[in-house]
Amino acid sequence: MALPFLPGNTFNDPTKTKFHRPQTLGWRNGYSLPVAPTAGIGGDPIPENKLTQEELDELANLKPSLTYGQKVQAPPEDFVPAHVAFDKKVLLFHAYFKQTVHESPKEYYRVRPVKIYYYLEDDSISVVEPIVENSGIPQGKLIKRQRLPKNDLGDYWHWKDFNLGITVTFYGKVFFVCDCDAWTREFMASEGIDLNPPESIKPDPHTESRKQPLRSYVTPSDFDKLKQFLKLDRQVLRFFCVWDDRDSMFGEIRPCILHYYLVDDTVEVREVHKPNNGRDPFPVLICRQRLAKNRDTVESSFPSCVLEMSDHEIKNWFSPGDFMVGHTIHMMGRRFLLYQCDEFTKNYYREKFGITEFAPVEVTEEQYEAIKRVFPPYNGFGSLEDSLQSCLSLVPQPPKKDFIKMLENDHKVLRYAANLETVRPEDKNRRFIISYRLADDMLTIYEPPVRNAGIIGGKFLERTRATKPGSSVDNPSFYTPADFSIGSVIHIFKHRFRIVNADEYVLKYLESHAQSCPIDTINSIREIHGKPPTTTEDLIANVPQGDTEPTPPGSGNGIKTEYQRRF
Repeated sequence: MALPFLPGNTFNDPTKTKFHRPQTLGWRNGYSLPVAPTAGIGGDPIPENKLTQEELDELANLKPSLTYGQKVQAPPEDFVPAHVAFDKKVLLFHAYFKQTVHESPKEYYRVRPVKIYYYLEDDSISVVEPIVENSGIPQGKLIKRQRLPKNDLGDYWHWKDFNLGITVTFYGKVFFVCDCDAWTREFMASEGIDLNPPESIKPDPHTESRKQPLRSYVTPSDFDKLKQFLKLDRQVLRFFCVWDDRDSMFGEIRPCILHYYLVDDTVEVREVHKPNNGRDPFPVLICRQRLAKNRDTVESSFPSCVLEMSDHEIKNWFSPGDFMVGHTIHMMGRRFLLYQCDEFTKNYYREKFGITEFAPVEVTEEQYEAIKRVFPPYNGFGSLEDSLQSCLSLVPQPPKKDFIKMLENDHKVLRYAANLETVRPEDKNRRFIISYRLADDMLTIYEPPVRNAGIIGGKFLERTRATKPGSSVDNPSFYTPADFSIGSVIHIFKHRFRIVNADEYVLKYLESHAQSCPIDTINSIREIHGKPPTTTEDLIANVPQGDTEPTPPGSGNGIKTEYQRRF
């Protein structure tokens, strides 16, 4: 029996020197393990180790661990970051949004399908619209890949926020999520998210209306375009018509040819140009196309800038029954009168429509009096031809010469001897030589010098053309070789010259051109040379074949020697 623990009843045991609490934690194989104490404070042995109820229950059960020992734990898995685990793993959602269409009487909105891509590696989202050909809408990537804000509190959209049949808002645009792909469905199910039933994307009203046929028939049409092409290819109806444009300013009647192509019911109008009519040589007036009878029946909503109209806008087109000889057709704002057609067109109308009357219509065009050009009177500057050039063109050009005549008559000169008729006694004995040049119909006058005459001889008149007395300034008449007969008086610049002689070359030249020279002139020169008179017929008959021109210069009774001495 132990003594009570009272003052005076305690005794010190000198063998007890360790009074610390026993160590219950230890290490084994590198792991920290709890160890049950075997001695109490001071080294006293513990009388018994009491077990807990759970440990007693575990000892009462027959477990494999009691027989075979503890199960070996598997080594822990390696740590994998999220950006590596979810690399190239994307959630795909099918959605659409509605776009409002303003100022359109036929549609109020359009349904535009999109694809929402959610990238699990960085929680970024991109929105892409599939490209549709000829849609007229900029399509492709609508929202580039980025983290999209969910609200104003700084939250971002997460894959846990997505489901089917809900709406999501990205930057103020509302998208309705309809469906997703199979991998997305499996991923959401593995994460414990139940997806709603999928829905279909609503059809676009505008696209559906465009898919409808342009014209619906109660009964199927028996018209066969292939049959028309094979049977009527290269068969063209041709009408001769006139375009009556006299109602407009400076309008006139212009002849045209109308072609109607039976293979595709197209019409072409070609203009018939006359030589030197002053118009462009391009003949096509209306290019080949289908022509509507009345373009004013088109709906006001149809764009006015579009020229190609279809059967949906135009109900009545020109057909062969609309073209008849004698009818007036209005096409493209122009009025055409059909006055005749060719034989093929007549046979076609006889077989197709039973028409037998094809009387041509007489088309009379108003005859306008041609305006005659009136030239101003000669102003005295230069020659008459030079002054006339200023009336023909804005920039005067030199008058054109007859080079053929100049080449044929080069170096051909007709020389005559003449006296000066005057009342002055000192001028009565003056002698002159008149040279007529056939190349340009000009003449020169030369006075042979005479010693002790008191008059300086030499050139009396420069090379010029002389007009006959009585001719007007605007329509002058010049001297020709036919006017230089023996005894005739030539008036040159108020001087009177009487022809007294001519050389033999003049006679030969006039005889070779007897058909254009008076016979009196030829006989007067023949009489000077001592030859009998003759007639024009005899001269023409005596001209040798192939030799109609004399060889210049010939002899002239002293005139040749004096002329050659001076020139």
